Amino acid sequence: MKSKSTEGQTAEPVYQYALRLLAGRDYTVLKLRSKLSTRDFSEQDVEETITRLLVEGWIDDRRYAGRFAESALSSGRYFGARLRLEMRRRGVPAELVDEILSRLREDFDEVDELRSVIDRRYPGFVFSTAGDREKRRVIGWFQRRGFRLSSIIQALKASQQSY
Repeated sequence: MKSKSTEGQTAEPVYQYALRLLAGRDYTVLKLRSKLSTRDFSEQDVEETITRLLVEGWIDDRRYAGRFAESALSSGRYFGARLRLEMRRRGVPAELVDEILSRLREDFDEVDELRSVIDRRYPGFVFSTAGDREKRRVIGWFQRRGFRLSSIIQALKASQQSY
């Protein structure tokens, strides 16, 4: 016979481990479930813990997606298709990715973001005097972050006019 104090406490070690993980950084439900499943916890305990964390507000995919997207956009780390890919890779549901990105698209202009990153990352770069190799290197760097080629060229040409 189980005592009342231990009933419902089988998932407590899973819950404590999940809180330790969440103290370090945010997780999506999918990534946290995956992380907990790699340990020696039962599937039922993992699901109970996920449900409890959702109810208590410790995990929230919408909050995670919004923070991640805003951080990536403002730092110039990811944009456009690359941002979409990175959010999906981190376990954000596709419909939530679409919702967050459509909302943020109004706040972030691609060319303005490019100009900002150019000023920080390549402060002395002048498109008209740069060699072909240097142009390819700079353009490739921006393309790997998801910026469109037409926007990159437009921003690079516009940035040289400010010098």
